[in-house]
Amino acid sequence: MHLNRNLLFLALACSLAACKPASNETATAPATPAATAAAAPAMGVDLAGIDKNVKPGDDFDAYANGAWRNAAQIPDDRSSIGTGYEVQKKAEQRNADLIKGLAATNPAADTDARRIADYYAAYMDEAGIEARGLEPLKPELAKIDAIASKTDLARVLGSGLRADVDPLNATNYHTENLFGLFVAQGLQDPEHNIATLMQGGLAMPDREYYLSNDKEMVATRQKYLEYVTALLKLAAVEDADAKAKAVVALETRIAKAHASIVDTQDVHKANNPWEMSAFAKKAPGLDWTAYFTAAGLSSQKTIVAWQPAAITHLSALVGSEPLQAWKDYLTFHALNHSAGLLPKAYADLGFGFYGTTLQGTPKQKERWKRALDSTNNALGDAVGKLYAEKYFPASSKAQVEGMVKNILAAFGERVDTLEWMTPETKAKAKAKAETMRVGVGYPETWRDYAALEIRADDPLGNRLRAEAQEYKHQVAKLGAPVDRGEWWMTPQTVNAVNLPLQNAMNFPAAILEAPYFDPSADAAANYGSIGAVIGHEISHGFDDTGAEFDAQGRLANWWTPEDAKHFKAATAKLAAQYDAYEALPGLHINGEQTLGENIADVSGLTIAHEAYKKSLDGKEAPVIDGLTGDQRFFLAYAQSWRSKMRDAALRQRVLTDGHSPGRWRAQTVRNIDAWYDAYGAKPGEQLYLAPADRVKIW
Repeated sequence: MHLNRNLLFLALACSLAACKPASNETATAPATPAATAAAAPAMGVDLAGIDKNVKPGDDFDAYANGAWRNAAQIPDDRSSIGTGYEVQKKAEQRNADLIKGLAATNPAADTDARRIADYYAAYMDEAGIEARGLEPLKPELAKIDAIASKTDLARVLGSGLRADVDPLNATNYHTENLFGLFVAQGLQDPEHNIATLMQGGLAMPDREYYLSNDKEMVATRQKYLEYVTALLKLAAVEDADAKAKAVVALETRIAKAHASIVDTQDVHKANNPWEMSAFAKKAPGLDWTAYFTAAGLSSQKTIVAWQPAAITHLSALVGSEPLQAWKDYLTFHALNHSAGLLPKAYADLGFGFYGTTLQGTPKQKERWKRALDSTNNALGDAVGKLYAEKYFPASSKAQVEGMVKNILAAFGERVDTLEWMTPETKAKAKAKAETMRVGVGYPETWRDYAALEIRADDPLGNRLRAEAQEYKHQVAKLGAPVDRGEWWMTPQTVNAVNLPLQNAMNFPAAILEAPYFDPSADAAANYGSIGAVIGHEISHGFDDTGAEFDAQGRLANWWTPEDAKHFKAATAKLAAQYDAYEALPGLHINGEQTLGENIADVSGLTIAHEAYKKSLDGKEAPVIDGLTGDQRFFLAYAQSWRSKMRDAALRQRVLTDGHSPGRWRAQTVRNIDAWYDAYGAKPGEQLYLAPADRVKIW
């Protein structure tokens, strides 16, 4: 997917450590598609969620999901709910059963089971956390306090570099550290892993939160200043009011240096391998020798500067801003990053800003749910191995692999029918599709956590050591052969991803559940839901970013000039279509920012429908409860994107994410000819597009 290649099924994935997606259900929660599928497996769609007062041609999302949305209540500890929430809730409960059950077995020392049990127990030890106060963070605070020169500052900044960004697989451009590291095979060198440096340094989600004159943003900035001040005061930092203003002022200068999301998504602008000696010349201000030595990267010959102008400007700020301002900045960031595992007063402050102010969520998740999130972040493969063994049967794996095979075959047949594409480009597109590596359920090899120290009495230390261990794991890849089978999601993750550098896809076990996938459901529902997901990920190999990579995952132009011109014209029309959608008063979706995801939605839905028709073997689909096969197919698709979101969370999604909100992803159907045949949309209805105006790419 478009420099943002995870599907993002959860209605909102918060990028900040202090605010993670929550999953729970209240007593007033509405009937869900999962429940409907269980009651009537032959159907696979939620008839009760339909609002028949809405014409499908006016608003297909409101038609498919209007009754559900009217009845749905967002739980107090959620910023949004939707179909992904229901599937996530199932995965969460399974994780809870697994992790809580381990403690009862008293697992042996130095095993993954022991590490999981101790990590979770430490997180749940609220009394111990209160008793220790700031003690676990004092080594970090002392290191910051000891900074006496700009070289010392460079060392501290370098020692804090983490592998917490991912521009090509996970839509993750955010790090609180001044820079973030991404390690993967080179853009033009499939045989070697390369280190990539990306901009960072902001505690709010994006530069727009610091720079926009929108009244909502101005109000958010004031609340952010209040939060910074309160956190410093709670930690007994002297002159907290003045230091908080200095921190926010420095972050505002950092924000001005940042590249926009649209520029960050442009892989050609990102292809900037710098020799190590060039950093001092191209980005003066930061002592790069000290920085890279502390970061363990001094042996590298080159490092890619993903946002070169931003890296230059951020380095200049290190040189120009007073040392004390940087020390205050680092002190705040250390407190902010760790707030969730400090005493309750710190955790409550953090949630108040990141949960309530930024996402509109009134209540923090129960602690056991936060403990599950943190355990999964730290020991994802260890938990995932247990999850896959217990909850993902071989029969489901085989059935999904069969669907993938069918949809890839449909894609190849679709390419053959494209009138606008030359034979030369068709051959290369088909070769890329035919060589895509598909991972279903779980990886072939598992991460080794033997070097990670987990202690039952050190929750904050556990988390910080896990982050440092992940960094070491990623840096170690720089001297190792490229692993083309590497997974970038854990089995218990409700999501899916396309990996352009590996020409591969991952479909974790946890997403392969009803209503996305039900082994006993009608084929129309499965192809409209998980089939469209599979088609979406395949299509990411051919979106505005994926189309830039060849079958070996190399950044290479494999298009003829005529084909490239047609492709760009079609995608520009799609961007304009999404620019017209108004998410909140005065706030429109950015069609360019979300283009890759929108391309994958249109193309993925197209090939999923063709694969569904192919699966019928020339037979007519049965009519079930008055719905034809195509009607069920498109209804399942729209219901897979059903969501209800708080305004603050919606605003953050539109401003910072490469995915359009689910409501508008459901409207993708307006570009598919078969939808018009199925639902009879007519001229004059709001979604209607004349045949010539419907976007057709693949």
